[in-house]
Amino acid sequence: MAGRRRNRHIRAAALAAGVVVLTALGSATGGGAALGDAGTRAAPADIARWVVDLDATKLGELLASGRVTSVQLVKAYQARIDAYEQAYAGQPGVNAVIREDRTAIADAARLDAERRRGSVRGPLHGIPLLIKDNYDTEDMPTSSGSVALRRWRPADDAEQVARLRAAGAIIVAKTNLHEFASGVETISSLGGQTRNPYDQTRNPGGSSGGTGAGIAAGFGAAGLGSDTCGSIRSPAAHNSLVGLRPSQGLSSRDGIAPLSDTQDVGGPMAKSVSDIALILDATAGYDPDDPSTQASIGRIPRTYTAALDDTALVNARIGVFTDYLSTSGPAQVTTALVRAAAEDMAAQGATIVDLPAQPALMAAVDASSVFADETERDLNRYLATPGTRFPRSLARLEPPADIVTLADIVTSGQVTPTVLKRLKERLGTSTGPQDAYHQRLARRAEAQRLLHELLKNNDLDALVYPAVSQQAALIGQPQEGLRICFLAANTGFPALTIPAGFTPDGMPVGVELLGRPFSEPTLLGLGFDYQQATHHRRPPTSTPPLN
Repeated sequence: MAGRRRNRHIRAAALAAGVVVLTALGSATGGGAALGDAGTRAAPADIARWVVDLDATKLGELLASGRVTSVQLVKAYQARIDAYEQAYAGQPGVNAVIREDRTAIADAARLDAERRRGSVRGPLHGIPLLIKDNYDTEDMPTSSGSVALRRWRPADDAEQVARLRAAGAIIVAKTNLHEFASGVETISSLGGQTRNPYDQTRNPGGSSGGTGAGIAAGFGAAGLGSDTCGSIRSPAAHNSLVGLRPSQGLSSRDGIAPLSDTQDVGGPMAKSVSDIALILDATAGYDPDDPSTQASIGRIPRTYTAALDDTALVNARIGVFTDYLSTSGPAQVTTALVRAAAEDMAAQGATIVDLPAQPALMAAVDASSVFADETERDLNRYLATPGTRFPRSLARLEPPADIVTLADIVTSGQVTPTVLKRLKERLGTSTGPQDAYHQRLARRAEAQRLLHELLKNNDLDALVYPAVSQQAALIGQPQEGLRICFLAANTGFPALTIPAGFTPDGMPVGVELLGRPFSEPTLLGLGFDYQQATHHRRPPTSTPPLN
């Protein structure tokens, strides 16, 4: 994907065309109606509550009705960042944001003006979002959380960011991540330690923990993360959110700093399944700058919102993946909540099938992780993207002297120590002996075959299991229960994480649904029905509505 960097004029033309097409849609649905008069506008207290409680779907309805403007929403989210990002009232602060977008208010004003003229781009028009800081943004640095890349300036937006902007979304801020997406606690040399708003002594999951914690704390309506092995689903589970690891090839990875071309995906996190559908409508589909997306051609529905059916669980067949239901002490609470989730799905009309242990599948999945083999190769390819601006002193640390490489970053030492150790270990792996790597790829293909067979032979629409088998760990303690991420990551199958309730400690737990490649409509339907029936999500008490 190093050869990307399409002409910005092409994107601008496409954006303009999109506005023309969606103007008619907005007028037909009332979305293009003029904003209401001052008598119908919401009080500041209402807006302060909405940005905590409501999802992007409901906020879009309020924008369409004229009760609130995008400028008001952006200001409300910014006020919450000011109030809760750093230490306050005995709390250490969420620390989810790497940098705020200084143009957010101006962007919101421009989109409000478009709405007043009757030009509405779609349901994300004027919705404020958070973007993980390994997604390229042409107007802000993209650091991957590293001091070494604090002045890294990409030539243009990542493809998914460009599509969201074209759909009318507003970037409020770029969020912290576990540095170079190489960990699960969300700590970085540039951003520090992000904290879980449900208990600020605990981690928020990772590596997309800044996006997860930021959405939960009300810093943005929804956002983007990336997932190499659980990096969307872990923070979604730990922050009582919905998170989707899409099928490999559904959405472009162009402009997302990589760990592994084989395992990386970029996808949405939000408060509701409905919001996930809206973001997929804007971002999914073929991109010539990411060849993997060729697999999506002919497999993208007209709209993912058509799958949002509160009877989707009726007659569905869901297999309980018992290999991931641990009976160990720390995992018992999570296992019980997932069992309860399966019972709730059964109450909605699903047939629940307890699957026996799958030793062959588990062995193949556990032996097929390749991100450590690919990190140097794929990150170097990204770092060499034409048009990128960077300090020449960084590039000169190791040969060649005209581009930045992983070796330069390691030599700089400007990386949080635990991640620096991991990056050092990956130096030379992409150019050394490849026999073991190819064996792992073969095991990946075997895992895909066995997983297809499991779903087919049992006539299953999805598998169900915990997103993470243990609650968020205390900061400084290792996070256990993450091996579960392998099943989707090491096969490329899609997986949707949905809130399943809370532990006795008040920590969120997520239940995960996995389906066949490109079965996102099915997963969204099942998840929507379950979420509508249970309403488990509640906002964290440590970041209440502002007065």
